[in-house]
Formats: sequence, structure tokens, C-alpha cells
Amino acid sequence: MGSMSGFWTIFWAKLSEFLPNLLVGFEVTLIVAAGSFVIAMSLGLLLAIARQSQNRWASVPAGIYIEFIRGTPALTQLFIIYFGLAQLGFSLPGLVAAIAGLGLNGAAYVAEIFRAGLQAVPDGQRQAAISLGLTPYQTFRHIRIPQAVKLMMPAFCNYAIQLLKDTSLASVVAAPEVMFRARALVMETYLSMQIYVLVGLMYLSISIPLSILAGRLQRRTVKMAGAAA
Repeated sequence: MGSMSGFWTIFWAKLSEFLPNLLVGFEVTLIVAAGSFVIAMSLGLLLAIARQSQNRWASVPAGIYIEFIRGTPALTQLFIIYFGLAQLGFSLPGLVAAIAGLGLNGAAYVAEIFRAGLQAVPDGQRQAAISLGLTPYQTFRHIRIPQAVKLMMPAFCNYAIQLLKDTSLASVVAAPEVMFRARALVMETYLSMQIYVLVGLMYLSISIPLSILAGRLQRRTVKMAGAAA
């Protein structure tokens, strides 16, 4: 009990000292997560379309990319982008490398979410739209995507939670996010438990609301599916 009380005494005493520094890092963490999310969503949609294409020149490379990314660790991919490209003369700042690496990694997983969502839309919807004179592009944009997004929202929320946690990998390429700053504080103060508990609480402050949102969207999706049936 004494050790626990001592832990919390130090935790609250050092909170005002550590929090401002960690909040600056957490802001970078959110920037990395947001930038990676945009890349993953944009590229993921293109990969999903290519994967479903009848053109093998589009579907095969998309499939290879997805399987390669899903079959190798994200940390290895970050090292290739940050250290590997530097050897080839393309040196990227740590923050840019982290956003690009996590975005390219996430695109493979988001592509499968898009593909599953698009396949869940009944083909009769597409046929009805075409019979009404809509072009394939108009059908995709106005019919398939809006219906698929409703089904995919819970999965996107879960991906966002996972991405937020994966941003901790950015510290290995010297991106100044919250884990990078936390490690610097630990080396300076040796208060590893207090600092990492504080970092964990900062991650929870975002991941818990996202988890609640994902749960609500999941229940809404189930209700919609039941009503449609």
C-alpha cells in the first residue's frame, strides 16, 4: 500500500510539470493519426476499386500490395520509408515518414473494409440504377458508396482507434509525438511508471469515446439490417 500511495503522491506532484510537455507531443500524435487516416482512406478506396476491377493490370498489383502490407510488420515498413529511402537519397523528416508509413500501412486494411462494404450492397441496387439511366460512375458515387459507408462506419471507428495506438511507432523514426517525449522524460527523471501511466490516460481520453461511438454505430447498423430484412 505504501508503494502505491507513494506512486500517486509523485504522480500528482509531477502532473503539472509533465503534462504540458506531453500535451505538445500528444498534439503531434493526433496530427500523425489524422494525416495517416486521410492517406489510408483515400488510397484504401482506390485499392478496393482496383481489387474488384475486371482489369488484371489493376486488380493484381492491388492484391499484391494489400497482401504485402498486411503480411509485414508496420515497424518494418516505417524503417524502410525512413532509413531505406534515406540510403537512396530521399531523406524524409520523421513526422512525414510516420504519416506516410502509417497511412500506406492502413490503406491495405481500409481497402478490405471498403471491399467488404461495397460487396454488401445488393447488386440489384446497381442494376436498378443503370436501368434508370445512371452511368457506372454515378451509380458508384450516389448509390453504392452512400449505402456502403453506413455499413462500414463501425469498422472505420475501430480502425481509427487502432491507428491512434499505432502512432506510438512513430517515436522510432524520431517523430516528436507523445511517446518520443515520454521516453525523453523517463531518461531525465527515471519516473517511468508515472509518465507512462499519464500517457496511457491521454490515449484513453480519445480511444474510449471512439469505442463508444463504434458501439453505437454497430448497434444502429444491426437495427438497420434487421429492419431491411
